[in-house]
Amino acid sequence: MAARILIVTGDAAESMEVFYPYQRLLEEGYEVDIAAPERKKLQFVVHDFVDGFDTYTEKPGYTWPADLAFAEVDPARYVAVVIPGGRAPEYLRNDPDVQRIVQHFFEADKPVAQICHGPLISAAAGSLQGRRTAAYPALQPDVLAAGASFENGEAVVDGVLVSARAWPDHPAWMRAFIEVLRGKAPAQ
Repeated sequence: MAARILIVTGDAAESMEVFYPYQRLLEEGYEVDIAAPERKKLQFVVHDFVDGFDTYTEKPGYTWPADLAFAEVDPARYVAVVIPGGRAPEYLRNDPDVQRIVQHFFEADKPVAQICHGPLISAAAGSLQGRRTAAYPALQPDVLAAGASFENGEAVVDGVLVSARAWPDHPAWMRAFIEVLRGKAPAQ
């Protein structure tokens, strides 16, 4: 039986930051579940960069069904968690079940992959204190306020925590995360 990985996300998550790890981890032989506030079809978004804009733009992206609700998640069933970015972490971080889930992975020293705005969830769960993490650069003050060190890198590895700034970092981010997974929690 294949090892299972959990993705915690919701509406307005960045499409590429959900689907790239989802498909890459399936390719590696893991089973992957997507958890959200409730079982429903999620509406993801596309963040892109436009010349002349001071920040990214947002457009509707793909839709995808959540496999289970956060309240249903037993994190002990999973070997790792992925926390995508987009706007979803802004509201998901306040969900007590999300905090419970994420705390489990950090406390059990299980692999965690976070990208873009994903560290907002780890910070709200109280799990970033003393760690090194990348994030979308505008989150540097949030990372520092959570007691972590901000690193502006495409694949920052701090023990079992693997982080990146945004979807352009996907190849390096997933390469580093899969290396951690292979050492800590192989697919088979």
